[in-house]
Amino acid sequence: MNLAPIALFVYNRSWHTKQTIEALKNNKLATDSDLIIFSDGPKNNDLNQQQVNKVRKYLKTISGFKNIKIVERLENYGLAKSIIIGVTEVINNYGRVIVIEDDLITSRYFLNYMNETLNLYKNDNEVISIHGFIYPIKEKLPETFFLRGADCWGWATWKRGWNLFETNGQKLLDELETKRLTQEFDFNNSYPFTQMLRDQIKKRNNSWAIRWYASAFLKNKLTLYPGQSLIKNIGFDNSGTHCNGINKINSESNVENIKIKVEKIKIIKNFKAHLLITNYFWKQNNFLIRCFRFLKRILKYSLKINK
Repeated sequence: MNLAPIALFVYNRSWHTKQTIEALKNNKLATDSDLIIFSDGPKNNDLNQQQVNKVRKYLKTISGFKNIKIVERLENYGLAKSIIIGVTEVINNYGRVIVIEDDLITSRYFLNYMNETLNLYKNDNEVISIHGFIYPIKEKLPETFFLRGADCWGWATWKRGWNLFETNGQKLLDELETKRLTQEFDFNNSYPFTQMLRDQIKKRNNSWAIRWYASAFLKNKLTLYPGQSLIKNIGFDNSGTHCNGINKINSESNVENIKIKVEKIKIIKNFKAHLLITNYFWKQNNFLIRCFRFLKRILKYSLKINK
């Protein structure tokens, strides 16, 4: 099997980085895989410098992979620039890449799934990427399935896929609005992806992921998802730049032994899976709205009976 290199992006979280590395090392294919680590530079304060140095000291002790390359940035790129430049560097050298951030715990079968599917769909231009995470949906999903667009928690792509990445958020938004695709882009208005893109344009966030999703979506490309998540995000503890403890969409289950059976399937969007994810988004993101409406009805009823 032609194994893809692993691009790991780290910053200043030593505990999270260790958990991510240890999980990757437990993968059977780790010893045959190249690991390229991009260590972002510190911001201008002493505490941040110490945290980055602690991560870099740990990185120099890592073993268990075929080859390990550590790229230490002298300046602070920020996550978006770091990933865009880093993925481009690896893609240009290897033609494919598996991408991990420093707060993702992987199943010990994660690398098998990624490499098998990268090889299986390498010549299918409709497929832009492979994804390792899926939302904790209670209903049973297919073993693997396709959705329109792309995603960002443990993913992989080929050079032909990454070449479609458009960094200009305004250009992406204009096309979404001109073609009247924002409702579909937002999973039938169940999640504010379009607003995330608007916020990126206004520099309220620095998300590369929303632009990656939009780039794939507008090209009508598909991403392969697993029916069970091979990824657990441990970053929702207020330690990350873009995550916090409130915005929690991750499953609490242990993913260590999750294994996906890989077989080639028909390359079409799975509407049932799309509907289940839409319903999941509605439940997660409209809880406060439902509470407000419930309280409003109670208040209205109270006023009525007290007249």
